[in-house]
Amino acid sequence: MNANDYLSLNFKDIRELFPIDTRRDFLKRLGGGIIIFVALGDFLEAQEEGRPRGGPPGLPSDFNAFLKIGEDGRITCFTGKIEMGQGPITSLPQMLAEELDAPLDAVDIVMGDTDLCPWDMGTFGSMTTRFFGPALRAAGAEAKRVLLELAAESLKVPVSQLAAKDGVIFDRQNPEHRLTYGQLAKGQKIQRHLTAKPALKEVAEFKLIGKPLLRRDAHDKVTGAGHYTGDVRLPGMLYAKILRPPAHGAKLKSADTAAARAIPGVQVVQDDDLIAVLHPFPDVAEGALEKIKAEFDIPEATVDDKNIFDHLLGAAPPANVLAQGGDLEQGRKLAAKKIESTYLNSYVAHAAMETHAALASIEGGKATVWASTQNPFGARDEIARAIGFEPQNVRVITPYVGGGFGGKTFNLQAVEAARLAKRVGKPVQVMWSREEEFFFDTFRPAAIVKISSGVDGAGKMTFWDYKVFFAGDRGAPQFYTVPNHRTVAHGGGWRAPEGSHPFGTGAWRAPGNNTNTHARESQIDMLAAAAGVDPVEFRLRNLSDPKMIRVLKAAADHFGWTPAKAPAKRGYGVACGIDAGTYVAAIAEVAVNAGDGSVQVKRVVCAQDMGMVINPEGARIQMEGCITMGLGYALTEEVHFKGGKVLDTNFDTYEIPQFSWVPKIETIILDANDNPPQGGGEPAIVVMGAVVANAIFDATGARLFQLPMTPDRVKEALGKV
Repeated sequence: MNANDYLSLNFKDIRELFPIDTRRDFLKRLGGGIIIFVALGDFLEAQEEGRPRGGPPGLPSDFNAFLKIGEDGRITCFTGKIEMGQGPITSLPQMLAEELDAPLDAVDIVMGDTDLCPWDMGTFGSMTTRFFGPALRAAGAEAKRVLLELAAESLKVPVSQLAAKDGVIFDRQNPEHRLTYGQLAKGQKIQRHLTAKPALKEVAEFKLIGKPLLRRDAHDKVTGAGHYTGDVRLPGMLYAKILRPPAHGAKLKSADTAAARAIPGVQVVQDDDLIAVLHPFPDVAEGALEKIKAEFDIPEATVDDKNIFDHLLGAAPPANVLAQGGDLEQGRKLAAKKIESTYLNSYVAHAAMETHAALASIEGGKATVWASTQNPFGARDEIARAIGFEPQNVRVITPYVGGGFGGKTFNLQAVEAARLAKRVGKPVQVMWSREEEFFFDTFRPAAIVKISSGVDGAGKMTFWDYKVFFAGDRGAPQFYTVPNHRTVAHGGGWRAPEGSHPFGTGAWRAPGNNTNTHARESQIDMLAAAAGVDPVEFRLRNLSDPKMIRVLKAAADHFGWTPAKAPAKRGYGVACGIDAGTYVAAIAEVAVNAGDGSVQVKRVVCAQDMGMVINPEGARIQMEGCITMGLGYALTEEVHFKGGKVLDTNFDTYEIPQFSWVPKIETIILDANDNPPQGGGEPAIVVMGAVVANAIFDATGARLFQLPMTPDRVKEALGKV
């Protein structure tokens, strides 16, 4: 089982898979103070898609959020989520302080520590605010009510006569009669559950939620004071360098380690498939690794980045119908214009700034592992299985994570560090080189989308036949109004039949949706051009969803869009999408150099309806990050390979966005406080391939069908105009 499979588990599954300690042992670890437990059941029922499952170690599995109020009045929020740049280190305390009526600067947060935090499925899918946030707010509301009851008992007044503000409870009739949260918590370890759950605050009552705040980790990260896994040091620790195969699927035939063993201070470990050299200095370990003479059997290369799409079509599993309605044949008859297209998507690397790293220490039958991971509890269980420990004897601590994007869901480096630490009896750090990071990356899968569609003389879509291969269903269902339609998926994203991909694939920021949105919105643009209708007007003409209409109009109004049939030689493109419950529309302006095929994205306007926004400043930063990162998969990012050999192993050949690329970015966050918060970490990225492709078409009349849209592919497309 991997972390992504947790999404399909129910509470019974969790109880069977993750046995828990006693409540007494759990409370011992936390120390003094008031501890508030909150049940998630009521909130789970309100969610429309996905749900957090399980409970913290030592508690029944129907508890999944809690906080501690210390004797000094400081409040600690515990969450199994991690901070990798998306901002929950700020927004979660913001939510808790709001409901607790506490000063924000009095709230601390512990993230991703498996001994202290609630069990969590992992940080991905833009689910932190959507699913953990409501439970955390409920914890704050319940904690405040418990504190009011305790204060009423101490002050000997009715609860109705008390009020809470800035971490203090006072008597409304006699404000001098007051107790701080710290005074109420002093020397106590109290478990108290309310018979009636208090209501959460209404929007009009908010003082902190909705307020734009600078992220609390910003200063540490900018100045270098923030600690990542690679910054952790322990006495006597060793650095490990590991023998790697030259290609995926290669089998080790022999390894001569004599020269490495001869270097003073070097330890060589051979543990089944794991061969490593260790030394107190990483450069010495690196040099020793180069001394090992290894031979591998390498499978014959039958696929590469040129023929992979034919291979995938041949290996595609049967179709899974995601949506259908009407009569496709009738829709074809009604169409005045029909368009059939095939869209291709290359493998894309995560290319996070921080490579995978872990430091493992084993003492007294307990393993402690500091790991760069999006999935601390999954890492804990992987490590436990690998070294033969019970999960409760493995603690994973997650410092800041330097980017993940789905690529740090799996934890090979943590398993390697733990295995080596167990063998040598000392702390061991494993930090992958950039070459190892590319080799072991779980790439966004190469994928194909085939679309057949039609439009009538009035500019209305008559049919839509959509087939996606290997990208999965995220973003595939149609949100335009089409009376005759069918959407099918061959293969569920990276969960492909064995042998489909020549190496590992996995979730890549909004997995599948980038591929599906590029195909859908490019096809919509082609239909608009065939109908002779402005691309914004065409979309509005074929939309009935008021939320999407509102978002698209907001983007167009802010951009200053004036109607024109594409290609209008302006270099304007538009694209819409839905991800993690958030509606997004983007409009871009590009310039295309016909001589060398290069594309400059000059301006991007992006509008989102993401429901209630906790921290607007954080949301804007996420949107800007998505837009910038999206330029990479749109224009340059592509993994070249031959069989299981990855040919791109560093940034000399794998080109990610540069500062000089960044266009003028304008973000619009629509007021939607009446709706629950939705995901904000991924939606803006899903439209970037399509909005740039459509802008290139408007500028030149050339249509690009494969991502990335490299200069060579742009020049080839220009030659067909």
